[in-house]
Order: sequence, then structure tokens, then C-alpha cells
Amino acid sequence: MAFGIKREELLRWKERVMRGEIAYLTHYWYEPRFPQFRTVTKVGCADIARLTEWCLANGLNPKYIHRREPFPHFDLIGPKQKEILLKERLWDHVTRFGMDL
Repeated sequence: MAFGIKREELLRWKERVMRGEIAYLTHYWYEPRFPQFRTVTKVGCADIARLTEWCLANGLNPKYIHRREPFPHFDLIGPKQKEILLKERLWDHVTRFGMDL
């Protein structure tokens, strides 16, 4: 379940994903398997080949892509999440969700 985002943000992310763009959506999240993390960034792209290339370029294993149509995505959590958000200059995601610069 996603918390801390507005409907408009989710709709923009979905539109970008469906156009085949790499799109980022960060929100609060709880997963019992990873209780130490409280946010996730969903990196989505309907073009699986492009999303696979993005994973490889960022040192991530594309086997963990969630191939859920129509919004395939890769879940970023932990230190790699912050690293990539900073690399992509998405400082608002970092500050808004308390990942501290």
C-alpha cells in the first residue's frame, strides 16, 4: 500500500510508464520482510527492454523487475534507492521522504 503521494502524482507516473519512459515514484511503504526501510521508489517503464537496460546500467539485477502489466517496475529500497535518486537529481524525493541529503 502506498502512502504519502497524491493521486495526481500516481496518474503522472502511470502515464509516463505507459509511454515507455523511465518514471520514478517514491512513497512510504511497509514490508515485513524489510522492516528497516520505510520508503520505496518504483522505477517503472512499459518497455521491458528499456527497463532491463536501466537496471543493468545501475548495477541492479533485472530478474527482480515486477512484470505487472500495464505498469512493470523495479522496486528500489535502502542505500541504492537514495544513490539512484541523487544520481537522477530527484532531490525532492530524498528530502520529502526523509532520506536526508
